[in-house]
Amino acid sequence: MTHPASNDPSAFEVRFNSLFAEGRALAFPCDAQGRVDLNHLPNRARCNYLFARTMVGRDFSPPQLCTRAAPALA
Repeated sequence: MTHPASNDPSAFEVRFNSLFAEGRALAFPCDAQGRVDLNHLPNRARCNYLFARTMVGRDFSPPQLCTRAAPALA
């Protein structure tokens, strides 16, 4: 996988894909090494992240480090 040279946390996300519902996933901002800063996540996102980690192999695939899509220009 190729990564942008920037270590900007908004440039990367860790994604947990559903094992049962194609297209369903939970994604969270992270750094280039896949570390999620739990202290900067809203409470609901933090709970969802911890849930996804717990459910790897049951409901979600192992996390994937991805680059975030650039916002569309109007």
